[in-house]
Amino acid sequence: MISLAVIFWMYLLLFGIIGGLRGWAKEILVLFSMVLALFLDAVIMEHVPGVKPALAAQTPLTQFSVRATFFLLLAFFGYETPAVATIFADKARRERLEDMLLGLFLGAINGYLLVGTLWHYLHATGYPIAGILPPEADSVKAMLNYMPPELVGPPYIYFGVGLAFVFVIVVFI
Repeated sequence: MISLAVIFWMYLLLFGIIGGLRGWAKEILVLFSMVLALFLDAVIMEHVPGVKPALAAQTPLTQFSVRATFFLLLAFFGYETPAVATIFADKARRERLEDMLLGLFLGAINGYLLVGTLWHYLHATGYPIAGILPPEADSVKAMLNYMPPELVGPPYIYFGVGLAFVFVIVVFI
């Protein structure tokens, strides 16, 4: 049996390597799509009447599946955006080493957002998937306080979406 913390760090490393290979231009779009997913999740859960009670009335597995599928769908579309990424890619190709290092950093952040959010959803629903057990070590339980929905939830996610829009406006203009 492998610890969820080991899987978390393993995927963080893997996403960092993938980000280094893809470059910062493509990874920034993935970052923005995950920030948007966290933003939409927070807004829908807090401000759309009836969603939170309707989701709470479902089984824990359904709760996890709905939130994880929504998040993974937006992350998937973030990774599938090559046409928009070519706008940034021409500028990024000038310096290949810097492109790779920044891509590695952004890829690790994307891994943190993706895997950390899924782990948070697992923890919030009580680990409803067979074969996945909650962590026993206190140090791992303390890590859950620093997962994306906890760390960058409202109001910080609102500022994140604002900064993403500012970045897009500055780069496109």
